[in-house]
Order: sequence, then C-alpha cells, then structure tokens
Amino acid sequence: MAVVLKVLLILALVVVGLFILTFTVYIFNLDMKLTALIEPWLLKHYDKIERDTHL
Repeated sequence: MAVVLKVLLILALVVVGLFILTFTVYIFNLDMKLTALIEPWLLKHYDKIERDTHL
C-alpha cells in the first residue's frame, strides 16, 4: 500500500510540475518569444530552398 501511495505522490508531483511549467509558458508567451528568436535562422534556411514556381 505504501508503494502505491508513493507512486501516486510522485505522479501527482510530476503532473503539478508540468502544469506549472506550461502555465508559465502561457502567461509569459514564451513560445512566441522563442519563435521570434529563431525566425531569422528559419527564414535564412527556407530562403535557400529552390522552388518550382511554374503553374
């Protein structure tokens, strides 16, 4: 019984930790800030790709 409670406690702590992490990312809009940070490198990469522009 003690092992089950210990596992449930660890699982609950992991879930709460993930919730706090995702909530922090949401509140501070960190995903879009990261995207804005790496956008120049992505544009540089995708501008080099040869495209077929024939319709």
